[in-house]
Amino acid sequence: MADVFDRATRSRNMAAIRGQHTKPELLVRRYLHSRGLRYRLHGRGLPGRPDLVFRRLKTVVFIHGCFWHRHTGCHNAVLPKSNAAFWLAKLTGNQARDRRNAVRLRRAGWRVLTIWECELNETSLARLYRKITAPVRR
Repeated sequence: MADVFDRATRSRNMAAIRGQHTKPELLVRRYLHSRGLRYRLHGRGLPGRPDLVFRRLKTVVFIHGCFWHRHTGCHNAVLPKSNAAFWLAKLTGNQARDRRNAVRLRRAGWRVLTIWECELNETSLARLYRKITAPVRR
């Protein structure tokens, strides 16, 4: 299907999409904060600037949007039909960058957790809480 917006309008819409303080991020933050966990936001000194940083627990959490990070098998991770070559290069580049950042964090001794936008429900949030608070196995 052809895009319903002209090029300039579509560009403006895409530029307005936020990278921080998104609805999925706020949902996760509210849940974990209500359970007594305290964290830092968007760790500037860490590879990939993780969304949540638990320094004492040496754990970081990435809250990924299914489209932007190409969640495998997710109905939200559909490649746009228009300008497909651009989108494929951009989104696979995002995935490669995510993998590189996770490797760098793990090598630095951090535990890396990822939660996907489509998985945000009470069960998955409780599972994330348990993973964050679980003792680190070395």
